[in-house]
Amino acid sequence: MANSFDSFFQKLESTVSNLYQKDFLLTWEKSYGELETILTVAEALKHLRDQNISSRCFDSGLAISQFRDNSTRTRFSFASAANLLGLAVQDLDEGKSQIEHGETVRETSAMISFLSDIIGIRDDMFLGAGNAYMREVGAALDEAYRDGVLPQRPGIINLQCDIDHPTQSMADLLHLKTEFGSLEALKGKKIAMTWAYSPSYGKPLSVPQGIIGLMTRLGVQVDLAYPEGYGLIPEVVELAGQQAKESGGNLRIVNSMEDAFRDADIVYPKSWAPYHVMQRRTELLRANDHDGLKGLEKECLANNARFKDWECTEEKMKLTNGGKALYMHCLPADISGVSCTEGEVAGSVFERYRVPLYIQAGFKPYIIAAMMLTNRFENPADTLRKLVDADVKRVI
Repeated sequence: MANSFDSFFQKLESTVSNLYQKDFLLTWEKSYGELETILTVAEALKHLRDQNISSRCFDSGLAISQFRDNSTRTRFSFASAANLLGLAVQDLDEGKSQIEHGETVRETSAMISFLSDIIGIRDDMFLGAGNAYMREVGAALDEAYRDGVLPQRPGIINLQCDIDHPTQSMADLLHLKTEFGSLEALKGKKIAMTWAYSPSYGKPLSVPQGIIGLMTRLGVQVDLAYPEGYGLIPEVVELAGQQAKESGGNLRIVNSMEDAFRDADIVYPKSWAPYHVMQRRTELLRANDHDGLKGLEKECLANNARFKDWECTEEKMKLTNGGKALYMHCLPADISGVSCTEGEVAGSVFERYRVPLYIQAGFKPYIIAAMMLTNRFENPADTLRKLVDADVKRVI
């Protein structure tokens, strides 16, 4: 049995990385080797599951989930990942905690962490606040551990913030690695990360930013396409451009969906709110200005409606490389004629790629589990080898 895992062990032992006891907040803060390690551990954990071998490396402990925004896939992926490794999940419901009574971030962070190993946080509503909040929690945990309050310092995993969605982009990357055969095979491929029409507004910037922030490190030709005025956080775009130069890839910004789709190997049409809109929305949310928010929504929906032709259709798919580009989406997609009248993608296109899309989503629990394992275990290859050697059947 161990022979079938040898390639994973060899890859991990030959890859330089330092993920142990390090938070995973932004993909571009991690080295290429560390990203490879996460992918390899995720693949190994999936292989364990496929071989009916238990991957429970924890006898006890908590994985705390704090979702400050709604979630389906990421919420259940986090719970599945924790359970896969043997951790129990406890959701921090702010409405049922003392946070509403004025409990500080510093105090909450310490109180939930006595026997916790991992804290997963989703905070994408406020531009300039989500990632900063995760770092504030991290600083509070550092202090509590340094003061002897906590016996260990739990690791933090970014389950989506205002800047990046690393568990999503890493799951997307594992999907691409599986589809194309290797990370090396992605070099020179073209991916179209494009805005798409949606009958709603206020969708976070973190998915497109996560994609350009990760794919530009792989020598990929990235086309970022959006209607004029729908730009992303400038600093992230600048970073992605620099990474593309360093990797031998390219980042091209265009204002045409058709132009981006032309000869693309991968297309990722996804709606998001313009950067300047998210700035205004954040100010209104903080001011609790309900009338202002209603006015902004009305204004933005009217502006979105000008670009209903930004839809992933059969005609646009024919522009891609051989007319057979891989269609990707983080889900849920706004499907024209299915979940809405007019949306991001034509019903026929979505249905044709529905199974691959679900497979894409299915990599996320393993990515999150890999982030958990590498945070808590200094030698992931040794940990995985022990699980393989023990050969405890998950289902007897």
